Amino acid sequence: MLEEACPDCGYDPAAIDVMAIPAMVRANAASWVAVLARPDVRERPVPDVWSPLEYGCHVRDVFRLFDTRLHLMLDEHDPLFANWDQDETAIADRYWEQDPAIVADDLVTAGDTVAASFAAVEGDEWQRPGRRSDGARFTVESFGRYFVHDWVHHAWDVGAA
Repeated sequence: MLEEACPDCGYDPAAIDVMAIPAMVRANAASWVAVLARPDVRERPVPDVWSPLEYGCHVRDVFRLFDTRLHLMLDEHDPLFANWDQDETAIADRYWEQDPAIVADDLVTAGDTVAASFAAVEGDEWQRPGRRSDGARFTVESFGRYFVHDWVHHAWDVGAA
């Protein structure tokens, strides 16, 4: 989602100032605290759509993964990211069984970490390259814009946006 606005959540990558990513991450992470405190946090709206808890676990893991990948881009030349299957991770880590309060704390911590990492990016570092295992190519700037869509969309998915 780098070329046009998302038809569902309305995210528009062209409208994002990458310098605002740290504040956006922190605000999004804070919004998950209330979501993860809901009494229905474990309930799926339909069988094939994640519950708010499962989405919260996913967003926490996205924050962690993108922080790792960002540092690879800053520390190496054109790194190839290891594949990550989000559905396999959800099953292997049993997202639906995790403690929502712990997930909330971990999500905020992971958000603070990745926000600080993006806040430290300077000048030409925004143009450093990296690649996903499926061949998708990014600069730190485009990677940041792509990153934002994931958690903005998931906040929309659970009604937190």
